[in-house]
Amino acid sequence: MRALLQRVSRASVTVDGAVTGTIGRGLLTLLAVRDGDTERQAEHIANKVLQLRIFPDDQGKMNRSLVEISGELLVISQFTLYADTRKGNRPSYSQAARAETAEPLYRHFIEFCRKTGLKVEAGVFGAHMDVHLVNDGPVTLMCYSPSEVALL
Repeated sequence: MRALLQRVSRASVTVDGAVTGTIGRGLLTLLAVRDGDTERQAEHIANKVLQLRIFPDDQGKMNRSLVEISGELLVISQFTLYADTRKGNRPSYSQAARAETAEPLYRHFIEFCRKTGLKVEAGVFGAHMDVHLVNDGPVTLMCYSPSEVALL
């Protein structure tokens, strides 16, 4: 599983002209599921997203997590994070999980994050979305879940 995190002062997602999610200060998370990923990996990467210390403390150092600042989270499914562009000009998405596997893990990630009590909004899985954001910093990071073996 991969998550591209963007620290934002605000973000929203629109599908067919209707806003499906909007947040203030927090993280926009683009989430990709790989073939073979599990709920344990979704929970591991969710914990990373929630606990990663990338928000400024009183001295301006990146030392606070989303949970510590009571930030907000917008989660967007994005299988293209598994694009392989090493050969030719057409990306290969062979590592990305099929929708019937990816969507339940995407939803599990969201529900796991909601258990914190933070505001968690989401896009529409598999839909064409317009994502609007104001990147704060800018701060943009890629997170990777460990293999299932590493979680044992």
